[in-house]
Amino acid sequence: MSMQALRHQGMAAGRRKAPRVKKETVVTRLRSYRDIIAWQRGKQLAKLVYIATSKMPREEMFGLTSQMRRASVSIASNIAEGYGRQSLPDYLKYLRITRGSLAELSTQYEIASELESLPADIVITELMPEVERVPQALILSLERKLI
Repeated sequence: MSMQALRHQGMAAGRRKAPRVKKETVVTRLRSYRDIIAWQRGKQLAKLVYIATSKMPREEMFGLTSQMRRASVSIASNIAEGYGRQSLPDYLKYLRITRGSLAELSTQYEIASELESLPADIVITELMPEVERVPQALILSLERKLI
């Protein structure tokens, strides 16, 4: 064998590929807005508000009942819309709108409770602060990515 052939064999032997090792893939990105905890809690809150407001007086149907239902639905809806726009600045904008809708709902819930138009619901009362905290934490986390 020629020297050149030996070199070629040696180089080929030295360039062997390492055996393939299967890597576990960890999904770090969300696949859908449905994976977002804030959206899940917001949707849960909307369902509870719809159930609670169905017990309000009929004369409130086009007033406080309607306002509370629209505000509660807009919480999860804005999270979904912001995520769907696939832009971090837009997503942050819609998360802030979500917080505004929650403040609106919280105020309306307080008014309805004080007027005794709405029976007290401990689940809603406990869920609202959580629904407020989760988007705020998400906003702070995403803002850090912009820096």
